[in-house]
Amino acid sequence: MARIVMKFGGTSVANLERIHNVARHVKREVDAGHEVAVVVSAMSGKTNELVDWVQTMPKVAGADSPFYDAREYDAVVASGEQVTSGLLAIALQSMGINARSWQGWQIPIKTDNAHGAARIQEIDGSDIVRRMGEGQVAVVAGFQGIGPDNRIATLGRGGSDTSAVAIAAGLKADRCDIYTDVDGVYTTDPRIEPKARRLKKIAFEEMLEMASLGAKVLQVRSVELAMVHKVRTFVRSSFEDPDAPGMGDLLNPPGTLICDEEEIVEQEVVTGIAYAKDEAQISLRRLSDRPGVSAAIFGPLAEAHINVDMIVQNISEDGSKTDMTFTVPSGDVDKALAVLGSNKEKIGFDVVQSEKGLVKVSVIGIGMRSHAGVAATAFKALAEKGINIKAITTSEIKISILIDGPYAELAVRTLHSCYGLDKN
Repeated sequence: MARIVMKFGGTSVANLERIHNVARHVKREVDAGHEVAVVVSAMSGKTNELVDWVQTMPKVAGADSPFYDAREYDAVVASGEQVTSGLLAIALQSMGINARSWQGWQIPIKTDNAHGAARIQEIDGSDIVRRMGEGQVAVVAGFQGIGPDNRIATLGRGGSDTSAVAIAAGLKADRCDIYTDVDGVYTTDPRIEPKARRLKKIAFEEMLEMASLGAKVLQVRSVELAMVHKVRTFVRSSFEDPDAPGMGDLLNPPGTLICDEEEIVEQEVVTGIAYAKDEAQISLRRLSDRPGVSAAIFGPLAEAHINVDMIVQNISEDGSKTDMTFTVPSGDVDKALAVLGSNKEKIGFDVVQSEKGLVKVSVIGIGMRSHAGVAATAFKALAEKGINIKAITTSEIKISILIDGPYAELAVRTLHSCYGLDKN
């Protein structure tokens, strides 16, 4: 017998028929004798609808300002998960399974006070553990908790993944199964490279890089939590037949296991290729090369909540001037330029230039730690395809390359092939 947390995303619970299918997945684990908690998202599209209602209400009410109270935003958007948890509990009860729905505040999942983007601080799972020991399935509304002000707080988009991993850690679960519309983590996006392979296992660090660099399978914070608390996490498909052979395998169910690297016996040099579209590059020309200039640039950008990624600095021959180039999401370019313009005198740059429509392609693998020449292989392969590199950043287990947007798919396929990821 094991203790399992199962999480189902919006597409998996998009309608009543799919919720019934989810109930069949849950029943399979209950029938196997496991203790089960289920975390659910809102039905597909429902959160977007609720957010739109919140944003439109001030206009309908004739307010001069489009702003609204974040606490009421949370009260509205958290209702989507409440509906799903109740419906799934009803489906399970209708199939003869003892089940009960739980909202975040009932557990309780305690968060900080950052409404709309709260972080989990503490989970008291003792009541759920007791009920699970009595044979009851806990159906938990994801994406939500309770803040210090005793009001519902939501965890930000994709927060149900974070809820599931946090609950798995809090309940000391044997594993956390994240059911989604894909059947695992692939070496790259199969829509771009049909030869992409499903990975049997991937290390926490690799998955964290994949998620933060463009892969949409899991939310970044959920991977961080899984890594910190060593929660073995499976990515699985909710659209496979719940009773298909192997679906009930406790140790090796179909999907991808995200785990500690010590569990991965044979590590590939490169595990996967990720990409992020809609990147933009900003360059500050002829800066004075003096202490504090970087803080003068990136401090105001951070205060404006602009996420800066790749940073490249060039120093002139006499060491008196420097150029600073960095990337931001394309949607933040105008905001970043306004911040830099208002701080021009303090920063001391001559001219600012920007370019949108770029793509960041990243090569990721724990095996890179002990192998030389990984970067050179990428640079040579891209050069042979005539792809110009605008910027490069590296870490112990990744290489990120900035290129022009139209070359994105060619670059992904080229790198996927040159590292042998298209071979079984």
